[in-house]
Amino acid sequence: MSTTTQIPIRTAPSAPTSAAERQPVWKHGVASAVMASVATTVLAAIASAAGVSFADSTGANIPIAGFAQLTLVFSLVGVGIAAVMARKARRPRATFVRTAVALTALSFVPDLTFGFAAGSAATLITLHTVAAAIVVPTLARRLARAAD
Repeated sequence: MSTTTQIPIRTAPSAPTSAAERQPVWKHGVASAVMASVATTVLAAIASAAGVSFADSTGANIPIAGFAQLTLVFSLVGVGIAAVMARKARRPRATFVRTAVALTALSFVPDLTFGFAAGSAATLITLHTVAAAIVVPTLARRLARAAD
């Protein structure tokens, strides 16, 4: 005859996790990069229709499709940085936010130095800020959950 002993195990209650919370950083990042690309392209088209010129001092013009492409590429670079920080950084959220703010500020340099008119430069800086305002908080929120 055998006897079994039951040992009670206490587990901490956990909040139910939705599918969105279980998605990795890159899925949230890709979605926010696409949204940022659409937003900057639409805003650039509106600015262009309102008379803002995206031509630099040499006369080279930024095509409207270029806004979508460059926003997507550089947003995906940010997603890659966030994914690496999620795995490697001791404080991934804070490290990512500081890095993203610094890189966003650096992205203003060409707008200010490539000979764009003041209104064009201000519009370009605004578009960079809009893209960052979409992508950075989305990734930062995900990194906060990943660090817990």
